[in-house]
Amino acid sequence: MSYVLFLTVDARKSSGMKHSELQGRPRSVEGEGPFGGPLAKREPLVADDKTWKEVDDDIARHTEILPTKLWWLAFIPSVLLMMFFLGALFTQAGTGIGTTGISHPVGWGVFIVNFVFWIGIGHAGTLISAILFLFKQTWRTGINRSAEAMTIFAVAVAGLFPLMHTGRPWFAYFMFPIPNSMGPLWVNFNSPLLWDVFAVSTYGTISLVFWYIGLVPDLANLRDRAEHPLRKKLYGMLSLGWTGGNRAWRHYESAYLMLAGLATPLVLSVHTIVSFDFAVSVIPGWHSTIFPPYFVAGAIFSGFAMVLTLTIVMRHVFELKSYITINHLESMAKVVLLTSGIVGIAYLTEFAIAYYSAVPAEQFHFANRLFGPYGWSAAIMLGCNMLVPQLLWIKKIRRSIAGLFIISIFVNIGMWFERYVIVTTSLHRDFVPGSWGVYDFKWMDWALTIGSFGMFMTLFLIFARVLPTVTMFEVKAVMDPEKASRKNRKEVSDDQ
Repeated sequence: MSYVLFLTVDARKSSGMKHSELQGRPRSVEGEGPFGGPLAKREPLVADDKTWKEVDDDIARHTEILPTKLWWLAFIPSVLLMMFFLGALFTQAGTGIGTTGISHPVGWGVFIVNFVFWIGIGHAGTLISAILFLFKQTWRTGINRSAEAMTIFAVAVAGLFPLMHTGRPWFAYFMFPIPNSMGPLWVNFNSPLLWDVFAVSTYGTISLVFWYIGLVPDLANLRDRAEHPLRKKLYGMLSLGWTGGNRAWRHYESAYLMLAGLATPLVLSVHTIVSFDFAVSVIPGWHSTIFPPYFVAGAIFSGFAMVLTLTIVMRHVFELKSYITINHLESMAKVVLLTSGIVGIAYLTEFAIAYYSAVPAEQFHFANRLFGPYGWSAAIMLGCNMLVPQLLWIKKIRRSIAGLFIISIFVNIGMWFERYVIVTTSLHRDFVPGSWGVYDFKWMDWALTIGSFGMFMTLFLIFARVLPTVTMFEVKAVMDPEKASRKNRKEVSDDQ
């Protein structure tokens, strides 16, 4: 009786193959297994049989040449939107928040909607960099650098909205417990809005340090490659005197592991605290214990969708298809599918709890969410977040670039509307029918929402222009060193 024995080996030992040949499953190689049987080999994480020198050249190229037409095509509209956004911020600061559609009873509106949305977008970077690093998921190497940068820029954009919502952003220092002579005047430590200040500032700081520490070896690589004296000096300062010696690598790995351990609890704590803005209130639709896990899952869901959107564009513009392969995109699509299921269960649980509670105000709120004046927004939320991602069960769609890009756009839209539904539908009809009202977007609301995407994209494109978008040294670590070094030695011998 014949049998087949399959063993899975490290992706570094797989033979090189083109990115167009990847199928997303182990390959059976006859005669390499025990007793001359077949052996299942994982597909390589780096396609097209690259050498270490080619990795440096491919990834560092866009930092050393003039911007391409595709880069300018994306950068110019982004800058225009960012200028529109900044102009709207200054106008709103000088005139007042009455320029937006915010009024009684909806007192939060566009500011909190966009704040929660952008904080959620920033969660995928920490998840990919810290948690997947601790779990030794090597497929993160092609996407972690851009995801970390996305986190920092998303948090930077998010922080502007509660600042502007105060109406007097020049008094922002009042949000910190700074000793003063006004009474003294202290912040309210019982307010979840103050918890946001500490959580988001801590998250932004750790994410920035984590991102920069991971950049140091690649900055030293750019320093050594630079020919212009100014570029060499600038990258030399940023690389902190990195030598690449054994001692430097030991200290680097210890620091990176420590920061990953610090950043991991933040993935759960930051959006949990953001959910407390709603959960600790008595407003129907907000007063729910399901909000913390619901918000964390939603943040990872929207964050991975944004990473998909950016990496699909980036791999095409910067020709990184060998390093951000379809297998990377499929892995992210599986996370999106998983978190879509968690978010969908949370949606259904909310309605079930409202029905089971027998509280008239709670039951009315969820009926109003579906069939009231803003039922159309709830329909967009449920359709984009629950139904559209179910297409990812189909392998052909998971491995379709166009399909993944379209689904990621739908998820981004759906998650923005989720925050819109939570904020608006819970406030516009409260306990007293005489205080009911509507919340309509004015031009300022549109400017702040659309313009924030322009600022985010401008920051990301500048990052992609001047810094490596893929971690060069981590990519090399998942390659077969014997093959890469052999090919390098052959090139050297041919040159001689």
